[in-house]
Amino acid sequence: MVTALKNVVVVGASYVGINAAQQLAAALPTTHRVLLVEPHSHFHHLFAFPRFAIVPAHEHKAFVPFSGVFASSPNPELHAVVRARVVSLAPGRALLDREWAGAAEIPFDYVVVATGTRLTPPGSMPSDDKGPAVAYFRDYQARVRSADSVVLVGGGAVGIQMAADLKETFPDKKVTLVHSRERVMPKFHAQFHDLVKERFDELGVRLVTNSRVVIPKGGFPQDGSTFAVQLADGSSVDAQLVIPATGQTPNNDLVRDLPASTPEPIINPANGFIRVLPTLQFKDAAYPNFFAVGDVADTGAHKAARPGAVQAAAAAANIASLIQGRPPTETLTVSPGGIHLTLGIQKNIIFRNPETEGGEPTSHWRDDGVEDMNIEGVWARRGVRVNSLDDYHL
Repeated sequence: MVTALKNVVVVGASYVGINAAQQLAAALPTTHRVLLVEPHSHFHHLFAFPRFAIVPAHEHKAFVPFSGVFASSPNPELHAVVRARVVSLAPGRALLDREWAGAAEIPFDYVVVATGTRLTPPGSMPSDDKGPAVAYFRDYQARVRSADSVVLVGGGAVGIQMAADLKETFPDKKVTLVHSRERVMPKFHAQFHDLVKERFDELGVRLVTNSRVVIPKGGFPQDGSTFAVQLADGSSVDAQLVIPATGQTPNNDLVRDLPASTPEPIINPANGFIRVLPTLQFKDAAYPNFFAVGDVADTGAHKAARPGAVQAAAAAANIASLIQGRPPTETLTVSPGGIHLTLGIQKNIIFRNPETEGGEPTSHWRDDGVEDMNIEGVWARRGVRVNSLDDYHL
């Protein structure tokens, strides 16, 4: 007698979601399969988006087929990537925006939410399909090339990377980054701001802090003309292009209607992230088979791929334990925040916050960057071998 496979659903196929799916595929018994649900046609290599929005000829390489996700798992034929969007979760069911295998919902024994956060384009794409996304990049590159003066709004990683790349690629352009706080990326030690400021001074990027950009009704002009970008303090900066690089919005819509069994909500109202236990289970006893990992989870960890990978491994191990009838024992340990950030085509920095309060951060400059950000290695790590340049168009 053939027994139907039980489903472990992973929602979201960015860095952490894929990691969770692969960890699960390696840990689960053959009674269970992993279904990785994602609306994008290809994996989006977000780390390259700031660069490829400026530098041409590589934009199509930022979108990698999902064909290699389960290639190295013990039983790759068991698992699948499901192209769909999960619109909501209910106990034991993931409801989809389209049919898959003849139904618009997937039953599950366990679910891992790895939906991450939304960035303003070009930090993310307005399309789920590779073709329109590549076209978007090429149009954006043309707008960048034609603008003599550019203002970037927001001193996060995307804004900082784009400012540095812009000024190095087009040294004659006026490039200004406006940030609302005293320091860029304030979750990092103050020395990080100082290092970024030194690099901006070296390149000729103007940095304006403690000032907010006033967004006009209807947005900024898109016709290439010169206009004044008004700041909240009454001053202004001339620009022909404004690049928004502000904040991250949690992708939490799929659990908004999930009823909480306690007075505490499932979503933390202070930040929009899903509240979790140290085991990465939802912090609601009614949902012991619901997990959240990565940027959408309210873990207190730095929002990045590396700590997300640690969370993915812990969640996978705990689900494997529960399937075997044992309690989950893997718990989250929050490490100091760190980042590897490009500050121009070649120059990049590895920075890590102090291990203890009052300690010193660590930083290391490197000059080994290349224009395409070693994209071939990214494809290889995604299980897709590149044999010719044509393969990047898959």
